[in-house]
Amino acid sequence: MSIMVVTGGNRGIGYAVCERLAGEGHKVLLVARDAEQGREAASRIGGDVQAVAGRLDTAASVRRLAAGLRDRCARIDVLVHNAGIWPARRTLTEDGLEESFAVNHLAPFLLNHLLEDLLGRVVQVTAGLYAKGRAEPGRTSVGASFSPMRTYADTKLCNLLTVPLFAERWRAAGTTIDAVHPGVIRTGLGDRGGPLGLLLKVAKRTWAAPEEGARHVVSLTGAPGTGRYFDQDRQVPLQGPALDAELARRVWDEAETLTAAR
Repeated sequence: MSIMVVTGGNRGIGYAVCERLAGEGHKVLLVARDAEQGREAASRIGGDVQAVAGRLDTAASVRRLAAGLRDRCARIDVLVHNAGIWPARRTLTEDGLEESFAVNHLAPFLLNHLLEDLLGRVVQVTAGLYAKGRAEPGRTSVGASFSPMRTYADTKLCNLLTVPLFAERWRAAGTTIDAVHPGVIRTGLGDRGGPLGLLLKVAKRTWAAPEEGARHVVSLTGAPGTGRYFDQDRQVPLQGPALDAELARRVWDEAETLTAAR
């Protein structure tokens, strides 16, 4: 039985991923920020699904989550980084970092380091909007020039820049990592109030269901290969700043410093 860990597993794409993996007979560790919501989600799915409470907004909370996962399993066949936020306003964490940068980028980076000796495969859920982002070490991390759309794209770009570096780091060990944009999916990501929120709610009615996005994520959990980017079910080349090797190294070095991951 394979052991699968899914962050942000209590709703949206993450919930659908957990549901699908459990249906395939895997043991699933469903990571949720809220313990009660995690337990409720695991109970609804049934099968061998265990809820794990874990916040991803500070280095300390990520370290606690990693320790909890180690207590539960001696190996992790697949780690799915699904949790993410689309910020409506600039919010700083206890570490003094912009919240979406911490959750979307630093948390996967640090978890990869803390659990790497247990990992068989990593699937990073990302967004096609990365191509609109700019990674600016020293600025993106604190939400300088914040805007909801731009900052979300920036954090996804930062995260995606590290995927090829992890692939190379783990090559000798045989651990693999790929990233996937699951499509434009109808979830609660980015929900907000006011006129803009109402317009978004109406637009989402035409978007694909979470189960469709989950299909693309789950298909990669058993796929061979590493260091690739998929747009739904198609492998496509990275674009723009995501190809900048020097920038990738600067983003990596900054993340190491901010998380003390060395």
